[in-house]
Amino acid sequence: MLSIFKRFNRADIVFVLLLLAAHVVFFLIALHDKKIYNGDSHEYIYMATNIKNQCWFYAGNPALPIQEEYMTLRPPAYPLFLCLVYFFTVNNWVVLILQNCLSIFNIYFLRHSIRMIGYSRKYDWIFAAFVLFYPSQFINTNIIAPDLFLQTATIFYFYFFLRFAIHNKWRYALGMSIALMLGVMIKPVLYPVVFFHAVVLTFVGIAQYKAFFKAFIAAVFPVIVVMSYGYVNSIRTGKLHFSSTQSFNATFYYYNFYKDTKGVDSAAYFLHNERAKIAGLKTFTERYDYANRRGVELLKQNFGPFVWYHLVHSLKMLIDPGKAEMDMFTGKLTLAKLYNPNERTGFFDMYKERGFDGVEDYMSRNPTLPLTFAVLIVNLLRLVGLVMFAFAKSIPRRIRLFTLSMIAYCIFIAGAIENPRYFMPVSLIAMGCAALMYQSLLQRYKKRKVVIKAEKY
Repeated sequence: MLSIFKRFNRADIVFVLLLLAAHVVFFLIALHDKKIYNGDSHEYIYMATNIKNQCWFYAGNPALPIQEEYMTLRPPAYPLFLCLVYFFTVNNWVVLILQNCLSIFNIYFLRHSIRMIGYSRKYDWIFAAFVLFYPSQFINTNIIAPDLFLQTATIFYFYFFLRFAIHNKWRYALGMSIALMLGVMIKPVLYPVVFFHAVVLTFVGIAQYKAFFKAFIAAVFPVIVVMSYGYVNSIRTGKLHFSSTQSFNATFYYYNFYKDTKGVDSAAYFLHNERAKIAGLKTFTERYDYANRRGVELLKQNFGPFVWYHLVHSLKMLIDPGKAEMDMFTGKLTLAKLYNPNERTGFFDMYKERGFDGVEDYMSRNPTLPLTFAVLIVNLLRLVGLVMFAFAKSIPRRIRLFTLSMIAYCIFIAGAIENPRYFMPVSLIAMGCAALMYQSLLQRYKKRKVVIKAEKY
């Protein structure tokens, strides 16, 4: 991995300076508009300050009655990072400066990683275009949230996989396990991957009989961490589980589904009613089990329509330009407006209510629409590149399958919520793979031109 610092040439300097300039622009926007918090930020800040002041891993307001949900709502990695900064200065702008540095590292390190499968720095302009026309990378870098750190863990997981696939050395498989463990401790979205990861490595170890012990160590390490953390949570709350986020999302996943199929008012009533029922239960175990059971019941009741809705919205994340995210970052939209049943000012809402007159009104009130269309076009080009990557014979099949599985998992797990930041863990990987394919097309085109010129002479 130290090779990332070797042979740092002019192309690397230009690339890093370009990234630095883009990050400075978005940081200045954050300084100006001060929209650096999302709906989850306060929970991470509470947990960080509770750790700092009392060594208490609790994501709620300590001045209010204690709720078990907040004991396990947020994994500890990102709050510990905030806590480390807060030991020196309780200043979230310092946090954002460090996150901007990490974002530059993530992009540069992903670029370094895909060089193992043929990427050339001569085509940095392609990769840079994909990055610069993906505002979500810069927006989420300038928000107090763990998504950027999850991206870091995912890129390291991808890097160690490429090393393992190319060199077949089990220390790289152990590196994958460590990266996955860190990712799980940043956000619980990855914890189901732990068990799939263990199964795959075990089968590879069986196929390579002499390496079975090494495979077992690499496979079981993240599982032990997840189970141990779940056991600690059972001591604290009385329920063996990894995160209370799972029970929260069990019903929240249906909000957008009901909003689009039954209307905003029905969706708001549904969510309020479900949360009131859960809050009325006495113990955390009852609340957790009821929420999960209710999620399964809702799935059975709406299986066909909901699965289709979930798949469609999962795939939309591949091209979503993230306009709502941009509007929130610049203060044009707030969470209160986003989830207010009386606020129906989105593009499709305006079209449904007033037709093309509504579209014209929408465009007049949204001067950033040209940028949104530009991002959409670049996202479509990225999607085309990903499709080409899926069938690229120049890339080993196991690398293609693994990479596409990572991307598919991240977009599927978010599904109905359809927020661009849920794609962020694998967004740079998707950009790198797409850039690699356009590089291949240009290289073939140049070779063909050389052959044609040679035939003429």
